[in-house]
Amino acid sequence: MPALHALDLPAGPAFVDALRRAWDEGAAVAPLDPRLAPPARAAVLAALAPTVVVGPDGTRHARAEGRPVEEGDALVVATSGTTGTPRGVVLTHAALAAATTAVHRHLAVDPAADRWLACLPLAHVGGLGVVVRALLGGVPLTVLPGFDAAAVEAEAVRGGATLVSLVATALARVDASRFRVVVLGGAAPPASVPPNTVVTYGMTETAGGVVYDGRPLPGVEVRVDAGGEIHVRGPMLLRAYRDGHNPKDGDGWLPTGDLGELDADGRLVVHGRRGDLVVTGGENVWPEAVEEALRDVPGVAEVAVAGRPDPEWGQRVVAFVVPATPSDPPTLDDVRAAVKARLAGYAAPRELVLVESLPRTSLGKVRRRALVEER
Repeated sequence: MPALHALDLPAGPAFVDALRRAWDEGAAVAPLDPRLAPPARAAVLAALAPTVVVGPDGTRHARAEGRPVEEGDALVVATSGTTGTPRGVVLTHAALAAATTAVHRHLAVDPAADRWLACLPLAHVGGLGVVVRALLGGVPLTVLPGFDAAAVEAEAVRGGATLVSLVATALARVDASRFRVVVLGGAAPPASVPPNTVVTYGMTETAGGVVYDGRPLPGVEVRVDAGGEIHVRGPMLLRAYRDGHNPKDGDGWLPTGDLGELDADGRLVVHGRRGDLVVTGGENVWPEAVEEALRDVPGVAEVAVAGRPDPEWGQRVVAFVVPATPSDPPTLDDVRAAVKARLAGYAAPRELVLVESLPRTSLGKVRRRALVEER
């Protein structure tokens, strides 16, 4: 049975070389996040169960408790989903090839003229997918050790990078016009994006984005069930989780746990995670819509919205705000008025919590559960 090599390497050429080497040997690869604290690292290793760990110096360490993978498996990528408990998503070589073909066809990628730039964490599908697409598509690749706005722009200006994958927080810090295409994923996108930016929808289980600007990529099908949950089907979906569980139904459809709808033009509109929905007084409130209404409020530097239990309303809408000027923060009346001006009155926050920062994942997604639990 093929081995599973966990790559405990920083982003860079050595990581790419180790990935190539493992694949050449018939092994699958599990990228490790070097930023993890020891307890989190132990949890990820337990979930992924690699047979070998490749250290920063290239040394291989065998793990007696590791488990092999199946023939054809290429990657095992850790994801915490909505539970916070790490699990491994198993992606096959065939799935990665299908994802690469679909993305490159949609973006009209030309290996003779384009160059991918990887600047997001390689332990997540957003960053790792860039590396995979470049390798499988024969496209030149530059890998930065992490996101640095100046370095990213320099690669576009002097390094020849034409394609880059970013998250919303990174997009706001660079001049996107320097690239031919910016692929935007991760957290919810801003209200407006540069014209050369495509907004994607996907997850680790789909090998990255499978819906671009509301339209499924070639070979991808999307449906929304009667309860509003988004389902996807296509050749790039995971084989199974590392524990052997296959979340797809008998017809190959993957329930995503996200709620959304198809608009009049057939474009997918994503409302958010099922667990993020705030039901207050019997009314549904999507945090993203409230956050959008609050981003332009004077004194608001950052904002996240979540629900808290309420004896009268079931849940109350809570706005967690990082004030631009701590000595002069916005008031609850300020945020309520801003929301009422754009949304229904029931969507207006009933509580304002001032915070120094918002808990986020490495890809910029707000960790709403942690936000509520920690305060």
